Amino acid sequence: MTEKLPEEPKKGLFHEPFQDFFRSMNELFQERPVKGFLQSIDDFFSSPFPISGFPIDLTELDDKYIITAKLSGIKKDQIDIGIFPKYITITVENNEKVTKEDQSQNVFFNKSSIQRSSKTIPFPQPIIEDKVKATYEDGLLTIKVPKVKGKRLTIE
Repeated sequence: MTEKLPEEPKKGLFHEPFQDFFRSMNELFQERPVKGFLQSIDDFFSSPFPISGFPIDLTELDDKYIITAKLSGIKKDQIDIGIFPKYITITVENNEKVTKEDQSQNVFFNKSSIQRSSKTIPFPQPIIEDKVKATYEDGLLTIKVPKVKGKRLTIE
């Protein structure tokens, strides 16, 4: 009984099994559309959104809560504070438009980006909207939330 075995490939005629695959992948990533996409990913990670994860500090005093947020480089009109019954949301939005033109005023580069980051701070008691005060100075946002004082009940 002789079994028929597949013929061994002749040396020099075939490449390593993955060599063609790797060559195809290299060619794919060198083409312009994919190359531009990869460059934009590199740009994103080399200069991430400067305010992503902006630091917040919450301090509790006897009569109020004080929230401070460090937002250096942010303008006052880019900050939005939402007050809800049991939480406050701080949202910062940065709109950036960059256009480059050559000498004959033909646009050869146009970039537009919107970057948004927000933080929500929960409170254990309801918030009285009219009493909340916010100030923004030198990159430091300060929000003062007075505590609601309930009526004390005496036990008979």
